Amino acid sequence: MKKIDEYFETAMEAWGMMQKTSDDEGAEWAERFERYFYDFIDELKKWWENLDPKPMNIEEAEELPEIKNWLDQIPGPVQINFLTELEDIIDGIDTVRFD
Repeated sequence: MKKIDEYFETAMEAWGMMQKTSDDEGAEWAERFERYFYDFIDELKKWWENLDPKPMNIEEAEELPEIKNWLDQIPGPVQINFLTELEDIIDGIDTVRFD
């Protein structure tokens, strides 16, 4: 859990800085946020694989203490991305990103 939390914290820090900056500096923070957010999602997938028992749907997943904790901290505009990724994980969909 340590690695997943580190990626999460770094992504949230980058989100905060992205909101405070603009132009090239803002773009750099946006890229950093995206990179660490998806590193967090990749670690979330690994964590999910070892979860037993696994929630059967998004509502059950949202009741897990770890998921609740992350959802409480994720800014509103990012929650849809997080929930979409979580639904894909639950459904066994492996998203491939081309960066």
